[in-house]
Amino acid sequence: MTDDLGIDPPSDPTRVDTRVLLDDPAVARRPPKKRMHPLVEWLVVVAVAITSALLVRAFVVQQFAVEGESMLSTLQDGDRVLVNRLSYRLHDPRRGDVVVLKRFDGNATERDLIKRVIGLPGETVEFRSCTVYIDDRPLTEPYIDPVVQERDGCGSDQAPITVPEDSVYVLGDHRGRSSDSRAFGPVADELLIGRAFVIIWPIGDWAWL
Repeated sequence: MTDDLGIDPPSDPTRVDTRVLLDDPAVARRPPKKRMHPLVEWLVVVAVAITSALLVRAFVVQQFAVEGESMLSTLQDGDRVLVNRLSYRLHDPRRGDVVVLKRFDGNATERDLIKRVIGLPGETVEFRSCTVYIDDRPLTEPYIDPVVQERDGCGSDQAPITVPEDSVYVLGDHRGRSSDSRAFGPVADELLIGRAFVIIWPIGDWAWL
């Protein structure tokens, strides 16, 4: 085809004449691609899904069932939360984090614990008359339920203690019914499984932590 001036336009090197390809014997003899059997394909999909779920559970997000009343009224007995296992590989623990920590008293029959981070490395923590002091300054704790505290008290006091490096000081929100750093001292970072970030069950209790 020529343009209005009778000049052949330059050929487009990106265009391929499919008629040439179809006439090529090598192309004509090429066998069609074999498709995977549907059953095998489903087995592969299921295997990949299960493997992905196990990897996510092992390294990213894990479900945790709350037992006991040590975190009332933030968490109830039977609540289920999701725990981010990567949190403390990306940043240090922060005050106010709700954390799941491994048991470290040698009692294999006990479940992991869930507490709140109160004191950070290098800080001096004191607990007296139901008030937490960080470096001699009272800590504001909006998550404490005053009704529960008035009913059950605050538990034992804590003389001033300095939190070591790579450790945190943890307390339960239900101070009168919690075994925490007042009993077993600061917790090494390596014992923190991860940060609980959302309540997923019961559905009516769904909330960010």
